[in-house]
Amino acid sequence: MGNHFNSFMRQTFFNKFSLSHDKESLENVVSNIERGLVFRGTNLWILIFAILVASLGLNRNSSAVVIGAMLISPIMGPIMGIGLGIGINDIAILRKAITNFAVATVVALSTSTVYFLLSPLNEAHSEILARTSPNIYDVLIALFGGFAGVVATTSKFKGNVIPGVAIATALMPPLCTAGYGLATLQISFFLGAFYLFVINTVFIALSTFIIIRILHFPVQEVKNTRAEKMAHRIVWLVVLITLIPSLYFGYDLVQRDKFTNNANRFVNNEAHFTNDYLLNKKIDAETNSIVLVFGGAEISQEQINKLKAQLPKYSLDKTVLEVKQGFAYLGNESKDDVQAADLNQLSNILSQKEIELKRYQVSDTLKQYDTLARQIFRELKTNYNNVTSTAIQPIRTYKDSSIVQRRFIVLLSVSRSFSRTEKIKIENWLKVRLRRSDLQLIIQ
Repeated sequence: MGNHFNSFMRQTFFNKFSLSHDKESLENVVSNIERGLVFRGTNLWILIFAILVASLGLNRNSSAVVIGAMLISPIMGPIMGIGLGIGINDIAILRKAITNFAVATVVALSTSTVYFLLSPLNEAHSEILARTSPNIYDVLIALFGGFAGVVATTSKFKGNVIPGVAIATALMPPLCTAGYGLATLQISFFLGAFYLFVINTVFIALSTFIIIRILHFPVQEVKNTRAEKMAHRIVWLVVLITLIPSLYFGYDLVQRDKFTNNANRFVNNEAHFTNDYLLNKKIDAETNSIVLVFGGAEISQEQINKLKAQLPKYSLDKTVLEVKQGFAYLGNESKDDVQAADLNQLSNILSQKEIELKRYQVSDTLKQYDTLARQIFRELKTNYNNVTSTAIQPIRTYKDSSIVQRRFIVLLSVSRSFSRTEKIKIENWLKVRLRRSDLQLIIQ
């Protein structure tokens, strides 16, 4: 019974995964790969146009344009030719593939460099930055993408796999990003992007070599077996040299992602203070730091120390936590703006009060307001650099010797005027922060 089951599994289930049923002849495989191997005339111009399209897509931060360039590009031909040449020991194909690959790389890199030298747009968008930090995941993408490409190439039923492989392995964007790095003299961009291009090249070629050997295509005999062994050792040495840095970068990526997740859990679960609002958070995995900006009541050092004591619970023992105090956004409706004449009158009165403070001894109450004004200034300055000074003063407005209105005035001097929305936001926060519903904000 057991033997019958094992025989059934071999003949039916595992047989479904065999590549030999649809295996193309070696002559057709070589013909298919050699068709896109040589870069001259049409192929060379298509490569140049593809590089220009990819560079435009990176410059405009357009994923759709970059994908279109990947589909146009013919650069995968010589890479698969390298894997094929090594796989069947065909020195002629290998030399031709390496030569044309070098030509394609130089032309593509030169084209992208010239484009970015001439382009007035030099900002590094996300499409560019995404290709400057390769890691082990890029190795896996290139390897499995290459497997898909060479399996399709060696099969009689090719389908539309090659365009998908071109998109997944993304050979063109790294070359364009490397050109951007050269054009803008950002060597780290060039090295990171070119390393990604090398990863894609090496592991697509490796996947081609592996599949060619698995399918047992006829291998040309080499008289010098010692030279053949040396060549294979060099191949695996290149693979190893390419792989090792990606492992390190992959580990670093995982650690950064872990830190970010732990930091977010810490902030969501622990960073809560009564009568305070979390305005902003900055989590930096590179420096292992968390910066939190709160608005509302003053947070004591004891409260901050208690918050820091919770860091080890989230595996953030070596994390630097910084707590800053700013203002909180409250979505309250504002009152109608006061008349311009009334604002001028109040501003003059407040200015007169400031003059009196310089001439006479300041009372304890006014000293308290002065201290409060300094604190409010620091909190506002955290988020608004255009605030240059702050003054706080309760005043009374008179008319015909009778009190018309009592107001609590906050005067802000700014180097750049606030929008109406910003003014409403600050005024609503001040009313809560100072616990004064009769507060009037004046900005000059």
